[in-house]
Amino acid sequence: MEKLQVYSASKSFGSKKVLKEISFTLQRGELVGLFGRNGSGKSTLLQLLFGTLKADEISFSIDDTPIKPLQVIPKQYIAYLPQHPFLPKQMKVRDLIPLFHRAEATQDAIFYDPHIATMTHKQTGTLSVGELKYFEVVLLAHLPHPFLLMDEPFSMLEPLHKEKLKEFLLKLKQRKGIIVTDHYYHDVLEVSDKNIVLKDGIAYQINNEGDLRKFEYLNKRS
Repeated sequence: MEKLQVYSASKSFGSKKVLKEISFTLQRGELVGLFGRNGSGKSTLLQLLFGTLKADEISFSIDDTPIKPLQVIPKQYIAYLPQHPFLPKQMKVRDLIPLFHRAEATQDAIFYDPHIATMTHKQTGTLSVGELKYFEVVLLAHLPHPFLLMDEPFSMLEPLHKEKLKEFLLKLKQRKGIIVTDHYYHDVLEVSDKNIVLKDGIAYQINNEGDLRKFEYLNKRS
């Protein structure tokens, strides 16, 4: 599985058309930055692709084979990191790893990650925001899914944890196709291979920070 092709994705909430026939391509080995102001439909688009939100219209394929949204989760095509924490707060890190990964080799790769090894005895509810986010990313990154969607992975992270996450993503994209949406645009631009901005329900491919100003994601003075 090397290519995810989105031909059209549309979604309305009431009379408001949030997304209008969005189309783009995500290749394995590629990280795509997804930008847009609040309410532009970034999280909505990720949820449409993951299949947890019903689209008005959606058409996409993997390696030119048409895929239905209901197939995405059971066939393990796409993994999804939501914006808000999703792990139970009372469980310890070391007890959660086997729930996500049965293979001993995969468990060991997570247990002995130098950043996770220091927190395996802790309950997730006691982890800092940065520790928890990093753990969530690593848990999902080791799943077999060829594509990974990430909603606000850099949000509220301290600089040290941001750098750790960027290093991890640069290695991870060598074997997966990744979409990252985050308001910390500098961090996304540092690791992305191509970028998309959503404006008025339409997706535009952009190249740099200047384009973010052009499409009014950033103020001209920022």
